[in-house]
Amino acid sequence: MIVYGKRVVEYIIQKHPDIVKEILIAKKLNKNELKKFSKFKVKFIDNKLAQKLSHNGNHQGFFAKIEFAPQEWDIVGDKILVLDNVTDMGNIGAIVRTAYALGIDLLIITGINDLKWDRVIRTSAGAALDMKIISYKNILDIINILKTKGYHLIGADLGGKCKPSKKEKIALIMGNEGEGLSKKVKEKLDEILTIQMKRDFDSLNVSVAAGILIDRITNEC
Repeated sequence: MIVYGKRVVEYIIQKHPDIVKEILIAKKLNKNELKKFSKFKVKFIDNKLAQKLSHNGNHQGFFAKIEFAPQEWDIVGDKILVLDNVTDMGNIGAIVRTAYALGIDLLIITGINDLKWDRVIRTSAGAALDMKIISYKNILDIINILKTKGYHLIGADLGGKCKPSKKEKIALIMGNEGEGLSKKVKEKLDEILTIQMKRDFDSLNVSVAAGILIDRITNEC
């Protein structure tokens, strides 16, 4: 697997040097800049190959060839975040980054047949390598498992509360970018949280909304 971008490559070599197989560089570096890669196999590539590897994305001249395989995690933890059919990998990456930073114990991604891990790792600035993440096809199956395990199910939707009534063993469920939570999911919720708009505006991006609600369930201040 190849990921690209200066920030994510630097994060990987600092936090997960054991998974790095090769560093690819598509720009000129001075001696001090090269020092940070001294423990790794480094290969310089031209811009044509760099554009191909990044699919014309903003690679900033830095690539890491890594050995990564997603792990199987048990459904445990005090705070769990569930994404219901959120399909945009950029949004998922941004949510992973926030979830990891704010203390979510487990992220469950549902409704995606093929999670693009390279993109999630890149757009999360590497946080996906440390966040416990599992992918599960059916959201209703996950809800039933969470209920059996005693989780308080909170959904993000209109007409709800500002703050959760519980602070322990919470599963926050975020709906997809266009339609939000389905009727079947909402029927199984214990509580709904709402972000009250101060101006007449449609909605927030799902990654922004997730950040606000994650803070509400993880922080006391």
